[in-house]
Amino acid sequence: MTTIAPLDGVSSQMIQTSRLNTHVLTSGPDDGVPVVFLHGNFSAATYWEETMLALPAGFRGVAPDLRGYGWAEDKLIDATRGMRDWVDDLAALFAALSIEQAHLVGWSLGGGVVFRFIADHPEKVLSATLVAPVSPYGFGGTKDAQGTPCYPDFAGSGGGTVNPEFVKRIIAGDRSDEDPNSPRNVINAFYYKAPFRAAREEDFLTAALAEKMGDQRYPGDLTPSENWPNVAPGKWGPINAGSPKYVAGDAEALIAVQPKPPILWIHGSDDMIVGDMSFFDFGALAKLGYVPGGPGEDIYPPQPMVSQTRAVLDQYAAAGGQVREVVIQDTAHGPHIEKPAEFNAAFHGLLAGR
Repeated sequence: MTTIAPLDGVSSQMIQTSRLNTHVLTSGPDDGVPVVFLHGNFSAATYWEETMLALPAGFRGVAPDLRGYGWAEDKLIDATRGMRDWVDDLAALFAALSIEQAHLVGWSLGGGVVFRFIADHPEKVLSATLVAPVSPYGFGGTKDAQGTPCYPDFAGSGGGTVNPEFVKRIIAGDRSDEDPNSPRNVINAFYYKAPFRAAREEDFLTAALAEKMGDQRYPGDLTPSENWPNVAPGKWGPINAGSPKYVAGDAEALIAVQPKPPILWIHGSDDMIVGDMSFFDFGALAKLGYVPGGPGEDIYPPQPMVSQTRAVLDQYAAAGGQVREVVIQDTAHGPHIEKPAEFNAAFHGLLAGR
């Protein structure tokens, strides 16, 4: 197995748990307070290395490649369980590493895993930092701050919504910049706000391209639908797992959970992946005129992703939880990479209990 050489101060190893053999990056002292980092879709643990190295003294960074990504063992994701395959994998990693409690950090898809992990294992979570997290109601197919589905079959969410040209280029290992659908261009156009380019662009691209591909892997299968845009969720793969069909109840479980770990929500002001006008949401694309045939905003409006997260976290706070929202200006989907000083100022404050 070929992995990317980590930065100095970061160690790379394979960890066998009771559920899968996964690639894990670690930093800091062995007896440090654990901080567990969960990456997003089309990425891997590699995207956390600089953040791990910047941790204050006394903390230990732990960043696994999630099932379906990076150099984790190739095991299928049962999408009908929502985020629970990843949650159970993480609990197994805690056991393998003898971690009783940890601070959790989840970026994008990883934020959705954190929502469910808190609901299922609140006693294991010292704090949660949500970095541009997917909505607690999932991605696609909902129309208001309460997560109401546009259609009963959740059409417009799941594996069938992913651009097939992008999928084709991932399978081909495309490293070019010749087309807007090239993985390199998608990362640069949407993870960051131009003209930002990551110093480790090549390593980040390599890590993203390691995603497991196929009808039962990324992006997953689909179910034909009579409802626009004529695809509903299938049963396998990461994008189906994030459908509101299968994460139903996660928001309510998070709001009700006890004890309630403190939550820091950090997102960029110009995020076009997770936003109230996401360029990856069919409602937004129809409104902007990029996708024809939409039934209109009364039936299928843009999913208000940020508004949904805010509404849920407001209820979490009203039920006794501690929540802080930080918006980093002039950044997109990767604020920890684009503006690490601003990100770490807020993040380290939470770790210090401020």
